[in-house]
Amino acid sequence: MRKPTLFFLLATIVLTTVSLAAAQQTGKIPRIGFLAGGGSALPEAFVKGLGDLGYANGKNITFEYRSREGRTDGWSDLIAELIRLKVDIIVADGSGPAVAAKNATNTIPIVMTSSTDPVGIGLVASLARPGGNVTGLSSVSGELGGKLLEILKEIIPKLSRVVIPGPPPGSSAQDLFIKETELPARALKVQVTRVAVRGVEDYENIFRVATKERAQALVVRIPPSTPPEQRKQFVELVTKHRLPAIYQATNWIDAGGLISYGADRNFQFQRTAVYVDKILKGAKPANLPVEQPTKFEFVINLKAAKQIGLTIPPNVLVRADKVIR
Repeated sequence: MRKPTLFFLLATIVLTTVSLAAAQQTGKIPRIGFLAGGGSALPEAFVKGLGDLGYANGKNITFEYRSREGRTDGWSDLIAELIRLKVDIIVADGSGPAVAAKNATNTIPIVMTSSTDPVGIGLVASLARPGGNVTGLSSVSGELGGKLLEILKEIIPKLSRVVIPGPPPGSSAQDLFIKETELPARALKVQVTRVAVRGVEDYENIFRVATKERAQALVVRIPPSTPPEQRKQFVELVTKHRLPAIYQATNWIDAGGLISYGADRNFQFQRTAVYVDKILKGAKPANLPVEQPTKFEFVINLKAAKQIGLTIPPNVLVRADKVIR
């Protein structure tokens, strides 16, 4: 009787273990809210990043994607909807939605895909110890101004005047960017002029100022989370005025832009997935340091260059991660 008894006990243990696993599987599936400035679907790199970590939509994770595209109001209604849905985490694609989400909740964990100055705009107490319910990735855009000017100077050796369209004064991220760009601009003998952009209604004014200042190029600081149709509208105006423009995100190149140099967005989304995974496994945002980008992407669109009659030097082309011909 000992063997049957032992078999019965082992079978009971196995069945109990299976039952516990099944109970876990039939438990609450984590729900992730995603706030985006434009687009109609989750970024593929983010979904792939979660997939690599073992998550499958509808099986052990679900998503609530909310885009501001086509909306003239702010983020509050979209965030209120996610809160009503009791999402477990809010992923904010950019500083704007991250700040709005933080203002709406101090309990739901918030993961930012990028932010120029998360400390300065009050998202986190410090990069090493965020201290609240927000963590994620920064974009160190404030330190990239000099690099963007250097690239333009290599392409346009006689460059001396540049216009920088972006958020108005009072925007911590843009204020930091302008401040960090002043020193390298002086070293390169380039005069920079800031132009405030609050929305599409300010686009035409950028080119009025550029004409008045005799600008030879633009360093575009309009957020990459700007809706696609607005990005396309802006790039069309740039082409119409035949001005070389450099951006900090590749989705501007997707809209027909000339050059982009900045943190690799796909890599940022993959790292965002890692933060989501850690939080779902019990980590607190307050204790997860904010990451600064380690991978950058340099893209040149030769089709756009041809449209404005610009020649890109071979020594610049060879350094590009991607060249669109």
